[in-house]
Amino acid sequence: MTAPSPDTHALPRLALIGTGRMGRPVAENLLRAGFSLTVFNRSAASPAALGALGARVAVSAADAVAEADLVITLLPNGGVVSGVLLGGAFATARPGTLFVDMSSIPPATARDLGTRAQQLGLRFLDAPVSGGTGGAARGELAIMVGGPPEWTDEARPVLDVLGQVTRVGPLGSGQLAKLVNQAIVGVTIGAVAEGLTLARAGGADPARVRQAILGGFCQSRILTEHGARMLERDFTPGGSVATQLKDLDTVLEVAGEVGAVLPLTAQARQLYADYLAGDGGRAGEDHSALVRHIEALSGLLMEEET
Repeated sequence: MTAPSPDTHALPRLALIGTGRMGRPVAENLLRAGFSLTVFNRSAASPAALGALGARVAVSAADAVAEADLVITLLPNGGVVSGVLLGGAFATARPGTLFVDMSSIPPATARDLGTRAQQLGLRFLDAPVSGGTGGAARGELAIMVGGPPEWTDEARPVLDVLGQVTRVGPLGSGQLAKLVNQAIVGVTIGAVAEGLTLARAGGADPARVRQAILGGFCQSRILTEHGARMLERDFTPGGSVATQLKDLDTVLEVAGEVGAVLPLTAQARQLYADYLAGDGGRAGEDHSALVRHIEALSGLLMEEET
């Protein structure tokens, strides 16, 4: 996908806090699109590489945001986001700075940060993403925005470089949409893993079974992409097992708060937790690696994994 070209006459100055697996390709796309970008990450390796591409490398989050018009955060969880923003970034930002949090955090945390930002004369949108590292690299992320429409419109020329933007509703609703996404993803990965396991147990070639049903009603991106990962045993992370479990924990926490009963999501969450409990080294695998756990329950471990 070719990123849209922004209006070079009025480019906002950007800061990006968090240049890990998702943040780095986001930064690269913004630099390619011609934006002035300052980056900061707790680990120095990734920002240094981005510096070679033209980004300014800040010494702290507070330093990164000091001259920015728009600040993107892409961090592991709500605690880290709150720590970074309330621990210095909000304090050094210029009045009116627009913060766009693309991390996956609880909706209540997003609303709280929005309130704190407003008290300080700042603005805040929640804009979590789906699409993994591949979508980030291609500029094809699904971006779910919560916040005022006029602020969303202001951020759109930047976000359009990164993917497809949908304003879901008021502050926090972007994060709620992301939780819906993660519930569906987590359950569907489990369903695909179970289907391929059934094929193997029944004596059929799982690859041929998958090929046969790709044209049917169960066709989905997860069957296409994650099903291929399961068959090829390629668990290089796009979205990790640990992140999927973290997100499902948040899904169930929020579901409890609003009175939604999600039995399939709860079962999927337990399967991911059980898989991680067997070996802490699995945390960084792609979430499609859940198939290993499903197979093991049926005594169908692949030879190289026994």
